Order: sequence, then structure tokens, then C-alpha cells
Amino acid sequence: MGELLTIGEPMVVFEAQESDVDLTTAQKFQKFSAGAELNVAIGMARLGHPVDYVSAVGDDPFGSYLRRVLRTDGVADAAMLTKPGLPTGFYLKQRVTHGDPAVAYFRQGSAAANYQPADLATVNLAGVRFAHLSGIFAALSANCLATYRQLNADLVYNRIPVTFDPNLRPTLWQSQAEMIRVTNDLARYGTIVMPGLSEGRTLTGQQTPAAIADFYLQQGVTTKAVIVKLGADGAFAKLRNGQQLTVPGFSVPRVIDTVGAGDGFAVGLISSLLEGQPLPKALKRANAIGAMAVQSPGDNDGYPTRQQLDQFLKTP
Repeated sequence: MGELLTIGEPMVVFEAQESDVDLTTAQKFQKFSAGAELNVAIGMARLGHPVDYVSAVGDDPFGSYLRRVLRTDGVADAAMLTKPGLPTGFYLKQRVTHGDPAVAYFRQGSAAANYQPADLATVNLAGVRFAHLSGIFAALSANCLATYRQLNADLVYNRIPVTFDPNLRPTLWQSQAEMIRVTNDLARYGTIVMPGLSEGRTLTGQQTPAAIADFYLQQGVTTKAVIVKLGADGAFAKLRNGQQLTVPGFSVPRVIDTVGAGDGFAVGLISSLLEGQPLPKALKRANAIGAMAVQSPGDNDGYPTRQQLDQFLKTP
């Protein structure tokens, strides 16, 4: 089994090849793999950490493509089920020269959205040292939320640390109020809670990184640390013992696509912690991979190998 376990919805993304063109008029698209938790799994595997990816795909070309991508990158897909008769989700993504791209999702009723708590019988936690969960999978359907809660409970029972990324997707929730209530409840059982600054403001009503961190530390049941991602400005972290620090980000010559930067941050953080690195170094690597991610078009194409990461960190 892998050192890291994650669960999510694997997707295919078709990115427009013309810059700053509306999706309704774009003519040419390039195919990539996508999905927040899948991004983390691929990034971790590229750094040499064994990963188990839990999910489901349809018995269709998209599902076959995603299995091939995972295997090529060295991610174990034994716990990724195939659900015949159900589709694999996909989405269209705009290419932009600045800012965040527009997206159009086609994921309702997908194989992953039909994952059931009983399907967790295929999951073996032996050897798992870390788990990464996000609010996206929990938002897909009522049964996915139930699955999330069951898996999280199993992880807590087995004393396996959990990183929790809210990864807010408002269109997947019935209302913003429900999104805030459920996401904050899920965060209570994360060992490390890691919202972006904008997400933290939406979820907590607080404005500063320190106040956002305090919110989650005070409500947390198993929470030991909160990390607030600050984009180009780096990251702020506060621990339950009161220790806090800010680690600056990296400047990059050009931002091509911001999607996947937060997942890259998780890759840097988790891989460092698995390797026994202290938190400041872990946050530096997290910021570095986030910076590398925004310089490539695909959601996870910019995630580095060990050699590429070392080279980036040596560059002045």
C-alpha cells in the first residue's frame, strides 16, 4: 500500500488552445487529466512517494485514459473502481493570459459521484502514513459525503494524519450556507487544515490569516495545525501550541494557469512531512511546487520530479 491515500473524482479536462477566448467560441482543445485529489496523487508519485488513489470511473474512453495516466505516473489504481453504465466526468477550461480561467463542468451523475460507503471495503489502510482529503469529493453527492465521513473516521481511528483542503466548489452545493456548514464540520477532523485566504474568509467570516487559523484551531477535534495559503505571498501557519510563522512565496516570470497551484502546495507540504522535514522547510517546498504549477497549462503538468524540484530550489 502507498504512504499516501487520497479519495476524489478523477476527471478529463479539455483546455482551449486560444488565449482569452470564450468557451462558446473556442475551437481547439487539448486533453489533460484533472481533479484536485488526482493532482495531489500524481505530484506525490513524481517525487517518489507511493500513493493509493480511491475513486471510480466509467467503463468508457475517459476512464481508460485516466487509468493510463495514473499508471504512467506511478499511482496505484487498484482502489479505483469501474462502474459500468456511469460516465467519467469531464470539463472544459478557458485559457487566459491573466487571472483564473472560466470552466464548464460535465460531471453530474458520474461514476465517482455514485461511489458508496460500502465501496470502501476495497480500501486497505495498512502502511498508509498520511491521507489527503478535500471538500470536493464530499460535495459530489449525499453518498459521497457519507463515504467521506466513514473514511475520515477510519483514518482518525487508525491515527493516520489527515490534511484537509476545503477546495470550495460553490456550484456543487445546494447553497453557500450548506457549503460553509458542512465544510467547516469536515475541517474539525483534519489534522492539518489548509484553506486559501479567500476560502478562509468565506468559510469563517474572518479576514486575517491568524484569525482564520484561530477559528479552525478552536473548533477542531483532531486539528493540530492550520495553514493559510496566500498565493504569491506564500503561506501562514499556526500550530495548536501557539507557534506561528509566515514563509514567503516565489516570484515566477509568467503565470500561465493558476488551476492546480493549491494541489501542488499540498504535494510539497505532505511530501516534506513524510520525509521528516521541519515545517518551515515543508512550507518552502509547498510554495515552490505551487509556483512551478502556475507556469504550465495542465492542472498537474507543472508538478516536478525530484530533480526538477531540486533545480528550482537552487535557482536564485
